[in-house]
Amino acid sequence: FLTRLTERFVLGVDMFVETLWKVWVDVLDVLGLDVAHLSQYFSPASVSNSPARALLLVGVVLLAYWFLSLTLGFTFSVLHLVFGRFFWLVRVILFSMSCVYILHKYEGEPENAVLPLCLVVAIYFMTGPMGVYWRSSSGSPGSPSVEEKLEHLENQVRLLNIRLNRVLESLDRSKDK
Repeated sequence: FLTRLTERFVLGVDMFVETLWKVWVDVLDVLGLDVAHLSQYFSPASVSNSPARALLLVGVVLLAYWFLSLTLGFTFSVLHLVFGRFFWLVRVILFSMSCVYILHKYEGEPENAVLPLCLVVAIYFMTGPMGVYWRSSSGSPGSPSVEEKLEHLENQVRLLNIRLNRVLESLDRSKDK
């Protein structure tokens, strides 16, 4: 059962990645880049000889980063919206299944699995408590805003100052006696 489930998961992820790749190729085609000969644009010799190609390389890398962050942002915000408080559990399950996928994909060549595993771990930490998805949920209607938190801290400082003054006054009185 677990073997079949893993194989179906790997097949589903392959289909998803293939779909994302087709969308990415279409975006590059719209931009006028020949995807079939993309490696000739970015070979070290051609980039060093042409500053325009270096700029194009930077543009493609930034566009790829934007596309990936947009896709991940949409996916994880939908998951966060659907699962709410149990989003952490979904993250752990997705992380585990991603590692299983990579290890299954590179079963005979473990040295080729290192870079994809590092990428999965980086995405896992980017979507953690320090990530955008957790910070954006703190601005929801039920949680206090930054101004309210600052006001609460100022009130606590005032109360501490009042208590400190009382303690100091009582110490002065005990010295005078």
